[in-house]
Amino acid sequence: MTTASQLADELLDIIFDRDPVRATLAGNRDRDESLPALDPDGESALRSRLVAVRDRAAAQPPTPAHLRDHATAQRRAEPPAPSASTAARGHSTANTPFTDRLTISVVTQQADALIAQIDAKAPEYAINGSLFAPVAGLLFHLSQVPNADAVQARAFLRRLDGIPAFTDSAAHRHLIGLESGRLPVRRLVIEAVEHLDRHLAAPASDPLLAPEMHGADLEAERVRLLETGVRPALRRYRDVLATEIAPHARPDDEPGLCWLPGGREIYRRLVRVHTTTDRTPLELHETGVAMLAELKGEYAEFGRRALGVSDPAEIVRLLRRDPPRRWRDGPELLQAAREAIARAESVAPEWFGRLPAKRCEVQAVHESSGSSTPPAFYVPPSLDGSRPGTYFAATDRAEQRSRHTAEVIAFHEGVPGHHMQLSLAQELGDLPMLRRLLETPACVEGWALYTERLAGEMGLYSDDLQRLGMVSEDALRAARLVVDTGLHEFGWSRRQAVEHMLEHTTLTPLEVEDEVDRYIVLPGQPLSYMTGRLEIERIRDEARRRLGGRFDIRAFHDAVLGHGALPLSTLDWAMGELL
Repeated sequence: MTTASQLADELLDIIFDRDPVRATLAGNRDRDESLPALDPDGESALRSRLVAVRDRAAAQPPTPAHLRDHATAQRRAEPPAPSASTAARGHSTANTPFTDRLTISVVTQQADALIAQIDAKAPEYAINGSLFAPVAGLLFHLSQVPNADAVQARAFLRRLDGIPAFTDSAAHRHLIGLESGRLPVRRLVIEAVEHLDRHLAAPASDPLLAPEMHGADLEAERVRLLETGVRPALRRYRDVLATEIAPHARPDDEPGLCWLPGGREIYRRLVRVHTTTDRTPLELHETGVAMLAELKGEYAEFGRRALGVSDPAEIVRLLRRDPPRRWRDGPELLQAAREAIARAESVAPEWFGRLPAKRCEVQAVHESSGSSTPPAFYVPPSLDGSRPGTYFAATDRAEQRSRHTAEVIAFHEGVPGHHMQLSLAQELGDLPMLRRLLETPACVEGWALYTERLAGEMGLYSDDLQRLGMVSEDALRAARLVVDTGLHEFGWSRRQAVEHMLEHTTLTPLEVEDEVDRYIVLPGQPLSYMTGRLEIERIRDEARRRLGGRFDIRAFHDAVLGHGALPLSTLDWAMGELL
């Protein structure tokens, strides 16, 4: 009889087989020599395994009816796939405890999500120079691999030896995309070429030199592999992009999935993946439009206090164009982030019953990262403690980056945001490993966005300018609802997306273009932030209404964070039973 924990372990094995580098970063050393497989046959085999796990999980009676209905709808919406065994379909766990019920729901939703992502065939057309693209992403994540000893260092060398096959496979997938009409966006292909040019032009600062080598002989072997294998492979890949892919790529007028064969259907499935809801692109688009209108009042309130200006359009222009509200340099930017996180850590015990065992680190994004890499992001700690949870901030071109969002972004990425949630999840030793490591987009990004407002309740913002930054980040996430759906569902051009962001957010033109390019290569993910925050706020309001004077904010936060990053539909009924 298959248990919920066994289903979770089986799914985690598939996830790690699909992305072995993620396994290493999480502290699992079983796949330290392997790289992700991009070939269609390998993805097809993984898909079949996912379908089998999902169907067995969805057949478990304790799963709430609305989640089983959601899984059934997913199966009907996707292409034909192998069915689960009759033995699995006949399995019953009527007396499964609450934790197992959550696990079954998580397995069902996550398997669905991975199937949809494989079916989206993103490696064929999602090309750019950021960590969201296959090759640039591999270079970044390998630079974060902790080589704890000589055995792991040798495994890292075998990974370096496998990079030429990986880049050749990536190029092959791009060519398959061309043949199938699944074309990348020309501008982003060129950006990927430029990223590779920068990487190859600075061998001394190669991020693949970062992981520790345990001995001079291993270091010499790394240098040899980089010089004779990795860099020639990257040059070959770069030339394929420049000469074979870019000339046939899409123009800026057609950047969204809706311009690809079957793209609109792919996008609608990805919307479900990233929001873990059944909300339609039109509903999300309209929510974003309404929120942007509502935020004008807060812009006026905090703008009047901080800038002496109450016109929202003028406030946006001031925050974007005023040079004193830029950074002097990268170190100043990093220091501001560290100070904000330290302030949050000092008052966190008043708002949370449980706190992470280790503090959040703050580091600069590596100088070789592509321009489409986000200006800030968080990488969770490894389970074995060899790598701390880290907030990465882009310090290049610091003089062009905004100061007024420094604190809100630090709270989002660090404490009480991503670091609080993901570090605590790893410490839940009684849960299956899948749930300790899971990063369900709407719950993870929704929680981090929820904490931006929570930081205001906690009294963390140092002045009204930083509170204005909080409002501007809300506007950014509302604009994401509009722009992501605009691009991929309604056929917006890149220029339309850029103009909408410039009108409604305080981002600089540099930041806006980076944002829009990220939305193009990562469809649906920008929707997760505001969708998740609104749902967490709704659940909190419902709990406060139901409990009245018995409502405890520390207990509420501990309940949200005490079960890992759950899909929103699962979180809803779980909180109803926990509080």
